[in-house]
Amino acid sequence: MILLDGADHLNFFQELIHFDYWLFSKINQQWTNAFFDSVLLFLRESAIWIPFYLFLLVFITINFGRRSWWWSFSFIMTVVISDLISSHLIKLLIFRYRPCQDSLIAEQVRILVNYCPESSSFTSSHACNHFAMATFIFFTLRETSRWWWLVFFWAFIISYAQVYVGVHYPLDVAGGAVLGCAIGYGMQIFFKRQFGPLSLKQ
Repeated sequence: MILLDGADHLNFFQELIHFDYWLFSKINQQWTNAFFDSVLLFLRESAIWIPFYLFLLVFITINFGRRSWWWSFSFIMTVVISDLISSHLIKLLIFRYRPCQDSLIAEQVRILVNYCPESSSFTSSHACNHFAMATFIFFTLRETSRWWWLVFFWAFIISYAQVYVGVHYPLDVAGGAVLGCAIGYGMQIFFKRQFGPLSLKQ
């Protein structure tokens, strides 16, 4: 086992933050084009995904009968828990300036939204919530179709957009994604233990 002393821990943390700044500058300022400017700004808006949520509701209602209501309740609780932990616990314990508020780089940031949140940047609640939803959806519905893995791509694009538009660092998004996956995985275990695995009606 390799143990790191205090100086090594500090050096590792500094290198990690340095990499975070570097990757942010690449995503926000260099790996850009007019198409992404429009599309990623659009995709991060929650309202455009209402049809997807309605599809989920119709899909589970048609295929799973009474258990669809328990699935819906568990899905909603997944979002509630992920948002509470990310937005109302971690953000209170760990404060980090958003890129658009960070005096070290604020002047270089391409901010594509018309506001700059003053809340802590870590963790990204968008990433946490969407990866929690994606994980819960995938593990509860994967027996019904092989295509449910695409929900992780959905969560990734929305999370990536948070960095692209200038309101989060990559580390914020990564932390939110890991936390969200853990919450979503825990909730799918709870659901299956209480209501059993889901499979399409024959």
